[in-house]
Amino acid sequence: MKLKALSTAMILATVPMTGAFAAGMDRSGQSIAAFLQPGNYFEAGISVLDPDVSGTSSAALGNQATGDMASDYYFPHAALKLQVTDQFSFGVIYDQPFGAEAEYTAQSAAFNPTGSDGTRAEVTTENLSFLFGFQPTENWNIYAGPVYQTAKGNVALRGEAYSALAGYDAAMKKDSEVGWLAGLAFQIPEIALKASLTYRSEIEHNLSTTETGLPPALPTPLGNLPLGPYADGKTNVTTPQSVNLDFQTGVMANTVAFANVRWVNWDGFAIRPTSFGDALDGLAGYAPMIGAVDPATGAYLASLEGGNLVEYNKDQWSATVGVGRKFNEKWAGNMSVGWDSGAGNPITTLGPTEGYWNLGLGLQYSPAANYFIAGGVKYFWLGDAKALTVANPNVGEFTDNHAIGYGLKMGYRF
Repeated sequence: MKLKALSTAMILATVPMTGAFAAGMDRSGQSIAAFLQPGNYFEAGISVLDPDVSGTSSAALGNQATGDMASDYYFPHAALKLQVTDQFSFGVIYDQPFGAEAEYTAQSAAFNPTGSDGTRAEVTTENLSFLFGFQPTENWNIYAGPVYQTAKGNVALRGEAYSALAGYDAAMKKDSEVGWLAGLAFQIPEIALKASLTYRSEIEHNLSTTETGLPPALPTPLGNLPLGPYADGKTNVTTPQSVNLDFQTGVMANTVAFANVRWVNWDGFAIRPTSFGDALDGLAGYAPMIGAVDPATGAYLASLEGGNLVEYNKDQWSATVGVGRKFNEKWAGNMSVGWDSGAGNPITTLGPTEGYWNLGLGLQYSPAANYFIAGGVKYFWLGDAKALTVANPNVGEFTDNHAIGYGLKMGYRF
C-alpha cells in the first residue's frame, strides 16, 4: 500500500485553531509540521477565534450577568523550509504562541460599574523559530535552533471584584528574549508514517511597566494606613516550556489517521507587576492591626501577601485525534476531535474557562501538484469555571460557553 502522496493531503490537520481558550494563554499550538514537509516549502495563513464567554457574579457581588467578556481575535502564521542538501535543512516559523484578550463591556458592579469603562486585558507574544535539521537517513530528522520571542501586555481592573485594587491600570512594554527548541522526527514515506517529538524551552521576560490607580492608603478604624509610594518597575513574565508529540500513519488506501499530544508547563506561571505586588503586600501587612479583614470589603488581607495579577496552578495537557482522506488528485478533507485539560479551577477573571472539547472539519484544494489552499472550522465546548481575583476567591461562575475557530492557509512547494 503506497501512501506517500497523502502527506500533502494531511497538512490541513496543522491549521492552528486550537487557541481560543486553551489552558493558560496557549494559542497557536506551536506546530513545526511545515519544517517536516519534503523539499522546499512555504506556507502562510490566518486563524480567527470567535468566543462567547459569559457568567454570573457571586451573590456577594449581586448575582449580575457579566455579558460576553471574550473578545474576538485573529493571529497570522507563516513558515519557510529549505532543503539545502540531502542531509541538511533550514526553516523559520512565525507564530503568536501565547496571548489573551478579554473585555467586560456589560455594566455590572463586579467588573464594569459605569458601563463604559470595564475590566480588560490584552497579552500578545510573537515567535520566530529558526530550525536547523540533519537527516542522516531518509527516515530520521534531528533538529534544533533558537527562538526569538517578543511579549507585551496591558490590563485594567474595574469593579467590586477587585476591592481596593479597582481602578488599577498597567502597561507592559514590549520585551524581546531568546529561547530554544530541539526535536527528533521519524518517517516511512511509503506508508505515510510520520512521528515527531519537539521540546521548547521557557523564555523569561522583564517588561518595563507603567502602573497607575493603586490605592495610596487603606482606610481603617485606625485611620488611613499608607500603602505607597509606588514606582514604575519591571514585570517578570516567563512563558512556559512545552512538549509536542505528533503522529500520523496510513490506515488504508487514500486515508490517514493523525494525532497530537501537547504538554505546557503552566503550573507556577504568574504575572506580578512591581507596584501591584507592593500594594498587595502592604494590604496584607496591616492584617494583624485590623483583625485580618478589610473592614470595607471583608477581604482577608493576610491572603493577599505574595499574590499575583494572573497565576495558574496546573499544567496543560491537550490532545487531538482525527482522520484525513484524499478524495481525488485535487480534493482532500479531514475530521478531528480535540480535548484540553485546562490550567486550574478556580481561574483568573481574564480567561474564566476550564479546558474544552472541540470538533473540527477541514477541506483542502490543490489546483496543481505544487500548491494548495486549505480551510477549516472548529467548534469548542468550553469547560465551566469559577472565577477569582487576588482580592476575592469567588467572584462568579462562567458556564455553558463556546467558541468557533476558522482557519485559512496556502502552501507552495518549489
